[in-house]
Amino acid sequence: MAQLYFRYGAMGCGKTMQLLQVAFNYEERGQKVCVIKPSTDTKNGTKLLTRIGPERDTNFCFDRRTNLLNRIKKDYADVACVLVDEAQFLTPKQADQLLQVVVKLDIPVMCYGLRLNFRMTDGGFEGATRLLQIAHKVEELKTICDCGRKATLNTRWLNDKMVTDGPDVLIDGTTKIEYRALCAHCYFKNLEEK
Repeated sequence: MAQLYFRYGAMGCGKTMQLLQVAFNYEERGQKVCVIKPSTDTKNGTKLLTRIGPERDTNFCFDRRTNLLNRIKKDYADVACVLVDEAQFLTPKQADQLLQVVVKLDIPVMCYGLRLNFRMTDGGFEGATRLLQIAHKVEELKTICDCGRKATLNTRWLNDKMVTDGPDVLIDGTTKIEYRALCAHCYFKNLEEK
């Protein structure tokens, strides 16, 4: 029986790498997959890129208006699995549509994304919040902080300074932008040094 999975973790924990591994495993066995990501993630166009090298094209990118149930039903009903990168950018309605893909089309859906944004004050991303509420299985992917502790928080750095305000989506431009995963101890230490 198909299920909806939400695999989350802090930045740099290998979410996209794991998604690519799952796609490879299905395809190695002669099964088709549908790999998608939100068009909000403009940095690499239609490609999924990992920090350590592997990459692949998506089947399609979606925006906030895309009905994912209808699109998958129309063009990808024959796949063995749907894989969603950057799932935190889903709308709650799209998360519900992915649950319908599981129930109505009997296709497993595996979503990979962040649980919290860098502000840590607003409850995180609406797509992640909805997936935490409705997924059949929720799994944390772990990474470590520079200090060696488990990193659970995402931080944004502008010109080498940690910031705690601004839009959820900010892609490299004229300002040096960096995202780092930190443990709570290092997060509050850096916050005090601001």
